[in-house]
Amino acid sequence: MSPGGPPLAAAPSRGLRGVLLAALMIGVMSRPGLPQSGQPPGSFGAGAHADHATTDTAGLAWRMPPMTSSMPMLPTLMRLRPSVTPFLPGDGIDVTSLPEASPGRIVQLSHGDTLTLEAALVRRTIRGRTHIMYAFNGQHPGPLIRVEEGAEIVVDFTNRIDLPTSVHWHGVRVENAYDGVPGVTQAPVSPGGRFTYRVRFPDAGVYWYHPHHREDIQQDLGLYGNMFVQPARADYYGPADREEFLILDDLLVDDLGLFPFGGERATHALMGRFGNVFLVNGEPDYRIAVGRGEVVRFFLTNVSNTRVFNLSFGNARMKVVGADIGRFEREQWVSSIAIAPAQRYVVDVRFEQQGLAPLVNRIQAIDHYRATFYPRVDTLAAVLVQGGDGVEQHAASFEVLRENAEVTAELGPFRAQSDREPDYELTLTMRAGALPLTLQQMMQLDTLYYPPVEWNDGMPLMNAVSSSREVSWVLRDARSGAENMEIDWRFRVGDVVKIRLHNDVGAMHPMHHPMHFHGQRLLVLAQDGVANDNLVWKDTVLLPTGSTADILLELSNPGRWMAHCHIAEHLEAGMKMVFTVDSQEGG
Repeated sequence: MSPGGPPLAAAPSRGLRGVLLAALMIGVMSRPGLPQSGQPPGSFGAGAHADHATTDTAGLAWRMPPMTSSMPMLPTLMRLRPSVTPFLPGDGIDVTSLPEASPGRIVQLSHGDTLTLEAALVRRTIRGRTHIMYAFNGQHPGPLIRVEEGAEIVVDFTNRIDLPTSVHWHGVRVENAYDGVPGVTQAPVSPGGRFTYRVRFPDAGVYWYHPHHREDIQQDLGLYGNMFVQPARADYYGPADREEFLILDDLLVDDLGLFPFGGERATHALMGRFGNVFLVNGEPDYRIAVGRGEVVRFFLTNVSNTRVFNLSFGNARMKVVGADIGRFEREQWVSSIAIAPAQRYVVDVRFEQQGLAPLVNRIQAIDHYRATFYPRVDTLAAVLVQGGDGVEQHAASFEVLRENAEVTAELGPFRAQSDREPDYELTLTMRAGALPLTLQQMMQLDTLYYPPVEWNDGMPLMNAVSSSREVSWVLRDARSGAENMEIDWRFRVGDVVKIRLHNDVGAMHPMHHPMHFHGQRLLVLAQDGVANDNLVWKDTVLLPTGSTADILLELSNPGRWMAHCHIAEHLEAGMKMVFTVDSQEGG
């Protein structure tokens, strides 16, 4: 169960009968070496050299994406390649000339302080293989910025990577000019360029920063870091023995190294780029040692391009206490926590048994080719619970599920608006353009069944070759019919707007979407007609396939702001809009 949100079961919602047989018939009946009808000239590797990787001028080649050994190799799909050139960072750079990235460090800042932040190329060695990646201040993840609630800092940013970029302060209600969105609040920062941000922190909680320009590449390669806003109240959270900040990510690699990204456009446009190496705080084998009996508060952040994690700590008991921008009305026992890209959760965990308590991602994976589901458990990190006398000072308080009366009082007037009709409605859907006929046929068969959430990449070949040239993800205003950047919503500071989000199950490849609204706070009032009885301020809401959510958006921050799906490839494929919040004077 996702706290305050929908159940996230992964069972099929339509029958699977006959899908595999039909898919195999497509693979057998299609003639290898011939372009498929509807395929535009020059796109997707077809023709006499279709079985060979296409190569750009730097010698970088497309290759087959990593796949699980159980997936069938359909001849027609194996011939396909993306319609864009491949890209990896550091073209022509000797990897040994780059500095090795170091682990992220804590930077404590006070009101008025200045942070020097630099994005640059680094060398990363992960499980014996060396890659050229990106990092903030040479650290992976970037520095953990700690400030007090109400503080404002200056960030002097320099771009030393090989792409234009920016820095977005995710979830923080910053002044609009410093939101870091190229084309909306600033121009992109060119390689070698600088930009000065002023970042204010009005709300306690955990946040993160990342690029907002080709984040499908830059964020995936290491440009991310946490921000922690220390609450002004010492008893904001309940008692805990220690705090740990865990940033969850994944990286797509094969035997040759990093799997290439799309140069001109994003690849993996259907489902987003799933990785096959899990990273916690930038490490594939992250370890923590705790004392038996300790209560550890974990601040969890999902920075992956597309993956939704379902997390638990072995048999250790866990309660969720907070989310994106604050505390829940009441704490809640949970067996696991489902966290979508860009979301944060705050959980308290008590480790009562000596030994290993692994942090695991436990899912029902899907194989779209075989039309089957199967359980999968991946260990993300190892928590070693050490023996001894143990730590018992917070055992009694851990058993109490705190009720935050002040949160309930604050949210009461907003809850009172739950039953009114929505002011706006958005439909989340997609259009597939000039995809090869084989791919279109497979996708049409695929809609005979679907999971509410794609926990894994169940069709890596089809996904990898799709780019934002051929796939468009769409936000559609249900009343005006306007789509994406054509939508023109205007509000005033102080407005509270009810928005109904509907995820179109009739799309060619329906998929979940984590929707993020910049610069404001929101409440998830209801999911699929079921009222939410435990509210919390958020900035990102996960909308499963076929689901409908009612959210209440508090407009407190003037400016032009973006709303978009936080699957990086869906954002690159158009799933974004801008809304305007005018000051009360109408400026």
